[in-house]
Amino acid sequence: MKTITSFPHEVRELEHVLIEMPDGCRLAARIWMPADAEQRPVPAILEYLPYRKRDLTAERDEMNHRYFAGHGYAGVRVDLRGSGESDGILRDEYLPVELEDGVNVLQWIASQPWCNGNIGMIGISWGGFNGLQIAALQPPELKAVITICSTDDRYSDDVHYMGGCLLLDNLSWASTMFSQNTCPPDPALVPDWRDQWLERLDQSGLWLETWLHHPHRGDYWKHGSICEDYSQVKCPVMAVSGWADGYSNAVFRMLSNLDVPRKGLIGPWSHKYPHLGIPGPAIDFLGECLRWWNQWLGGRDTGVMDEPMLRVWMQDSAPPQPYYHHRPGRWVAEDRWPSPRIHYEHYPLDAGIVADPGTAVAPKELSIRSPLNVGQFGGKWCSYADIPDLPHDQRSEDGGSLVFQSAPLDEDLEILGAPVVELDLASDEPVAMVAVRLSDLAPDDEVTRVTYGLLNLTHLDSDEHPAPLEPGKRYRVRVWLNDIAQRFPKGHRLRVSLSTSYWPLAWPSPNPTRLSVFTGASSLQLPVRPPRDADTALRDLGAPEAAAPSPRSLLQPPRQEWLITHDLARDRSELKVVFDEGTYHLHDIGLDVHTKVEERYSYRDDTYDSLRGETHWERSFSRGSWRVHTIAHTVMTSDATHFIVRADLDAYEGDARIFTRSWDRRIPRDLV
Repeated sequence: MKTITSFPHEVRELEHVLIEMPDGCRLAARIWMPADAEQRPVPAILEYLPYRKRDLTAERDEMNHRYFAGHGYAGVRVDLRGSGESDGILRDEYLPVELEDGVNVLQWIASQPWCNGNIGMIGISWGGFNGLQIAALQPPELKAVITICSTDDRYSDDVHYMGGCLLLDNLSWASTMFSQNTCPPDPALVPDWRDQWLERLDQSGLWLETWLHHPHRGDYWKHGSICEDYSQVKCPVMAVSGWADGYSNAVFRMLSNLDVPRKGLIGPWSHKYPHLGIPGPAIDFLGECLRWWNQWLGGRDTGVMDEPMLRVWMQDSAPPQPYYHHRPGRWVAEDRWPSPRIHYEHYPLDAGIVADPGTAVAPKELSIRSPLNVGQFGGKWCSYADIPDLPHDQRSEDGGSLVFQSAPLDEDLEILGAPVVELDLASDEPVAMVAVRLSDLAPDDEVTRVTYGLLNLTHLDSDEHPAPLEPGKRYRVRVWLNDIAQRFPKGHRLRVSLSTSYWPLAWPSPNPTRLSVFTGASSLQLPVRPPRDADTALRDLGAPEAAAPSPRSLLQPPRQEWLITHDLARDRSELKVVFDEGTYHLHDIGLDVHTKVEERYSYRDDTYDSLRGETHWERSFSRGSWRVHTIAHTVMTSDATHFIVRADLDAYEGDARIFTRSWDRRIPRDLV
């Protein structure tokens, strides 16, 4: 990363600005702008998040928004109502009040003497979500959006549910926000910080309970899902993600369905800004942003719309690793999406075989009832690449799966898009799931997972109105795998693996399930992409650069752990994940910050009522004699009819505990 300290424009910073909402609530903002912006008003770029501009995202905010300001824009970073130094309570994701506040913030920015009235929104994850959602409200001030690692569909393609299956990232993310909402305002800026802190502790709530009460697609998830009516988005959209991220599918859907100027960019990255992208190569993403802003906010033709609509990193084959510093491959592009150049090849599934296209396969009945350890090497649903959270060698996973594999490929095979596995199957239980993995089998027998899909089979006809299966009845099932760009080299094999559980990536069905799979009508369908000579002439995306980050010192080193154990004496398996960010000192504001999370996912004796997910979060902030510390602890278990959640929240000022609360909830399982 190249850090830039000299810019075309001198930068002025407003460290703490309060923006008053119509109901009197004040939102805290940090603003960077050209020093002469009040004399020569400029376009503005808004990033709107709950992640504490003062400390937790201060380093990244300084790198991004000072860079934008140095190139002639006002960078405005606003904390949501109930976060950071903003007033109020944060009670859930993307509530109507959040979006209404966002519209009001846009109006406030446009009315400032330093803004010329043209505003863009940028954000990764939460900020990518609300940028799209606010665009759908059509505020006239919002002229363009860059959405990174986000989704158009809050139910089918977010951290909560996948294919109707409950993701364990739902527990992990709920616990993150359970802890995030315990953080107090900074007393250096908020005189009544303690009262506001106690209100947050008391009223933010246990979001996990809410999300478990909505296991099907309904109005709760439709709110904020722009896929319900893409036509509501009227401004240009750049959609960005990475193959290791959880949100790459949304890029393809938005390119297909939005009717506005749009671009898609997908690299090898995890849940990161692409100039900070891991796995590499990282790119000069802020430079790409400037081209977009100059086109749509600055009134300059940058040529960005003359380039292909979609640009992606075509991944080369790589040995299975839980962490990659760099992912081999090359940039490729398609002029539009869906691309008429890409066609689906159908590979029939025979007993243990991925057959060549056009092969006739005799009907056979195969079956699988997977052990619960299938999935322990599956990584996280959404990788952050801060810890080794990518899928590892799949051979041990395949031991508990129904496996099909091809003969060695006669030539290289490249795919771009969403593979599909079509199955003719029957279940012996009314509630069942299937996990499908497509892998690259190398000549040395190492197996690298390329992509995967999950399906709760009660959702065959509808996510909104699922229905129990009739045991023994045969169903035709299409499982869509995550979109991917992948090259399978000559001599490698395709492998398809099916399992009836995928723990701890997804919570299993209420009871062990046996699936019968029938050949003759089951197949793998691959989106084959022919070579494109023009890819060699694609514009270089450059080396990453940004403004210098805010200065900080490490006081206690970070610690990471991803440990799988099996206690044979008790027949107990556990995945333990530790991400201790250490303690660091923020020089600009004299604050020490510490964050640590430990997650444990376990089961005993392959029994479904022993499944347990546990998270333990600790956060602390200190400056001189002021010290605060919070602990958020959540345990989730289940039986055949209910999810059971127990949670505890404790907050300390100095050594005195000033708040404690416990939750004990039983939430009915409704075809999950």
